[in-house]
Amino acid sequence: MIKINKLEIENVKRVKAVKIEPTANGLTLLGGKNKQGKTSVLDAIAWALGGNKYRPSQAARDGSVIPPYLHLTLSNGLVVERKGKNSDLKVVDPNGQKGGQMLLDSFVEELAINLPKFMGSTNKEKANILLQIIGVGQQLHELEAKEQEVYNRRHAIGQIADQKAKFAKEQTYFPDAPKEPVSASELIQQQQSILARNGENQRKRQHVAAIQAAFSHQGQEVERLEQQWKEAKLKYNQLKNDLEIANKDAIDLQDESTEELQANIRQIDEINRKVRANLDKDKAETDASEYRQQYDALSTEINGIRQQKTDLLNTAPLPLPGLSVDDGELIYNGQRWDNMSGSDQLKVSTAIVRKLKPDCGFILLDKLEQMDLETLQEFGQWLEQEGLQAIATRVSTGEECSIIIEDGYVSGQEGVTLQPPPGEIDPGPTWTATPAANTWKAGEF
Repeated sequence: MIKINKLEIENVKRVKAVKIEPTANGLTLLGGKNKQGKTSVLDAIAWALGGNKYRPSQAARDGSVIPPYLHLTLSNGLVVERKGKNSDLKVVDPNGQKGGQMLLDSFVEELAINLPKFMGSTNKEKANILLQIIGVGQQLHELEAKEQEVYNRRHAIGQIADQKAKFAKEQTYFPDAPKEPVSASELIQQQQSILARNGENQRKRQHVAAIQAAFSHQGQEVERLEQQWKEAKLKYNQLKNDLEIANKDAIDLQDESTEELQANIRQIDEINRKVRANLDKDKAETDASEYRQQYDALSTEINGIRQQKTDLLNTAPLPLPGLSVDDGELIYNGQRWDNMSGSDQLKVSTAIVRKLKPDCGFILLDKLEQMDLETLQEFGQWLEQEGLQAIATRVSTGEECSIIIEDGYVSGQEGVTLQPPPGEIDPGPTWTATPAANTWKAGEF
């Protein structure tokens, strides 16, 4: 990984003359009070490596007649320089060949010199950057789109199932009602059939009465007509036999009542209303059960898609253990971005930026005064462990600071001029950031 070995800055924004050798691994912390030039150092580095799009709007220091001067030596041997009236860029490689901004862009990650751009992006934008650099962005996008589509279908099915279940629950059930609607014509036919049978019974009764009358009349005829006694007696006896037979037939006759059918006919609308209510309730319960089965099947499908997403991320080359993406947002050790500590946010950002361009071994950080000393130390140790270099600023003059910037100079070296006269080489005094017992001190190189 390429890092910054040395940097010299003069007359840039608030910087008068600063010459620093950052520590190769870990945190080089530029401390000092407000408006002393700390951020100007970072802006100058970004300008030197990132090109004129990072040139400060007022690059030259107020009151200076000498133009800005930037000189960086990188760990791969490249020397990056901006100087002169137009601050022209000059890049020289270890073999003495010249390069330019395209050479720097090949290994300098934009977000490494402009980390606020990444940290200020939305959670989904951060997650998209990570997914693209690990090569699973498109696959995960397709899985998430499929999951959303199935989720929407399941949601619709669930709503219908709930509506059907609610409708079924609200319906009154009539256990005494028949299973099918009653037909009025069938009841009328039954009534007519009974009336016909009753009519036949009445005809038989009338027949009995007629025979009885004939028998009486014939008896009178016997009494009145002695001369016709034999003939009358014969007929009388015959009628007597007929009467016995008719009586036997009539003894067991019993009329059927049509009252129930008449009541049913009168109540047919009410009966059918109950039948239809029962049928509606049964169908709603059946529909609710079927939709619930569909809902459960879609839930299983969603869980399968989510498992595919998990498997995809588990096998992807993530830049940091514990880092993942869930529902389009970064997750680190189970926490979303807004729940991460400041140290974890910097770890995640730094790891992702490093993954974008693995050859870029440094990162610029501004305003670390928001971190307490314990968090600052924890972040510095992580940088050392990862072999990364960070140059950062903090409003502080405490021992945690590697170097103190005062009034545009490294504290203790006020008045130093970095640009040697033409034809002379004079590196002059410098400050080396050397971590020891979690503090830094000035030195010579």
